[in-house]
Amino acid sequence: MGRLEQFSAAAEDLGTVLRFISFATVVPIGFTVYYKEWDMIVPMLTVPLLLYLIGTTFVCIPKGNKEPQLSHALFSVAFIWIICAAISAVPFTLGINMPYLDAFFEAMSGWTDTGMTMIDNLDTVPYTLLFWRSLMEWLGGLGIVAFTVVMLSRTSLNPSRFYRSEARSEAFVPSAMQQGIEMWKIYVVLTIAAIAFICISGIPLWDAVNIAMTAISTGGFTVHAEGLAYYDNPLLEMLIIPVMIAGAIPFKIYYFMYYKRQYGFRKDAEAMLLFSLIALGFAVILFDLLYFNQMNIFDSVRYAIFMAAAGITSTGFQTTSPGVWAPATTLFLAVLMFIGGSSGSTAGGIKLSRARMAYRGIVWWIKRSFKSANVIIPFRIGRRVISKTDAELEVSKNMLVIFLYIFVIFVSAILVMHFEPLASDSSEVIFDVISASCNNGISTGFVSSELTPMSKILFIFAMWIGRLEIVPVIVFFMFIFKGFNGDIK
Repeated sequence: MGRLEQFSAAAEDLGTVLRFISFATVVPIGFTVYYKEWDMIVPMLTVPLLLYLIGTTFVCIPKGNKEPQLSHALFSVAFIWIICAAISAVPFTLGINMPYLDAFFEAMSGWTDTGMTMIDNLDTVPYTLLFWRSLMEWLGGLGIVAFTVVMLSRTSLNPSRFYRSEARSEAFVPSAMQQGIEMWKIYVVLTIAAIAFICISGIPLWDAVNIAMTAISTGGFTVHAEGLAYYDNPLLEMLIIPVMIAGAIPFKIYYFMYYKRQYGFRKDAEAMLLFSLIALGFAVILFDLLYFNQMNIFDSVRYAIFMAAAGITSTGFQTTSPGVWAPATTLFLAVLMFIGGSSGSTAGGIKLSRARMAYRGIVWWIKRSFKSANVIIPFRIGRRVISKTDAELEVSKNMLVIFLYIFVIFVSAILVMHFEPLASDSSEVIFDVISASCNNGISTGFVSSELTPMSKILFIFAMWIGRLEIVPVIVFFMFIFKGFNGDIK
């Protein structure tokens, strides 16, 4: 079977999703008109037009007899992010003469909710592009779940299979389409509430809107070159923390709290683990800042609580540079970034659910090693006790994904250090690679427009791979080199 015929099974759904996204990308034109930035009209119009034209082209591809499989869905999701980033880069190149590779980096950072930037001076960037950066993160925060749910609802696939493979969402209503709708309702309500909440700090409405959009999506883009440090507003920082946490908590909690009146944070293991890690991160970073950096108590508390929350929720906001911290503190923050937020949220990282599963799996294996083979050691997931075979399968799948994350980080860091031989501190390289791979965005300052082209490409791949949690990317390249019928050897 030819590649085109194999691709045709996914082409219609892929095209439909791209056309759906194209309508959402028209929104920045309103800011172009409001701020009278007429020279941005053509650059911004290219995005919805190109997305719609490409989507229409895919829809028009004759559909073969092959039924859509899970591999088609995973390929399509990976392809969607590549197409969206490639096209979303165009306004930066046409609007502010940004080199296309830098613009592609910026767009991929936006859609994957990473928050790293190639723009040296944001204060000179048009309002339209500033909002476009925020909108990419806002759409990307939930889009990977909701857009794919729409796509899967049109195929013969069981959406729950995709949720398990991607681990970004958990089904809480029977219908995939209904779940997508409910998630968007929750997302919009949380965003509006975040805008109102952040306005209490006294910053301008424009700034509050952009910060709220990138905070609830756990993205981290800001509208000023100095980031949140521009405002020097401790109240603002404290108000942003609950917004970041709201984006990193499973959305099913909000659904059950509103519709069922029977669910709360204390009953969700991931939510409680998130709060626990924030508290642990605060304590460790506070101690380190006081002991190693000799910082005063007020600044230590201020930086410790904010950076701990930004690290574990995978939000790229930062009020200080980890590059000036002691290596032990930076490493601990990197661990928080690696874990990330909850499944079924907008956060990145390996996810709290995998961290819990890995821990319980290790404990389970150790317990079994001290018992007779005839003794059954139960393995529990929530309140359910699952069989030995199922437990081994689930633990193995989770450990495999964690291993693949570590492998990607390890290889990427080594390659970047080869492409950046003048890098003064390897720990900064490793930290920023972890941040990119886990879609966090906190940076030591290593990532900048001064990177070599190959390093930028590697970071683009790291952000893409991390956001899609590796498996869809593997399927994508399998199709490119072998087709959907190819076997890994």
